Amino acid sequence: MSSFRLQIVTPDGSLFDGQAEALRLKTSEGYVSIRAKHADYIAALDIGMVTVTENGKSRNAACGGGFLSVEKGEVRLVATTFEYADSIDVERAELAKENAEARLAEVKEESDIAIAKAKLMRALNRLNVAEK
Repeated sequence: MSSFRLQIVTPDGSLFDGQAEALRLKTSEGYVSIRAKHADYIAALDIGMVTVTENGKSRNAACGGGFLSVEKGEVRLVATTFEYADSIDVERAELAKENAEARLAEVKEESDIAIAKAKLMRALNRLNVAEK
């Protein structure tokens, strides 16, 4: 299978820089798959699961948003947060979920509700990815 150069970066640094055969991720418009020779493309990322296929093996990760660019056959994923499934601290994610649910139940301001919902979505995504 053909491969392409993939870079995955977060504010904390580079998480992947190498060849991949496929990338599946959630954009603001829904899930997309990227393979070698994909057309140039740019998209905002949504909170969701990312699957990176390298050397015929797939690896899942929780992504907390960001953006994706495909340019001249090179793919760059710039994520707000990005955590491979085997690195997710499930207890911490459960606690974050509980805290977000509690906060959501008590807040009244629209901006506070939006923040609590985003935190809950990130925690649920991390738990979903860790279970797969």
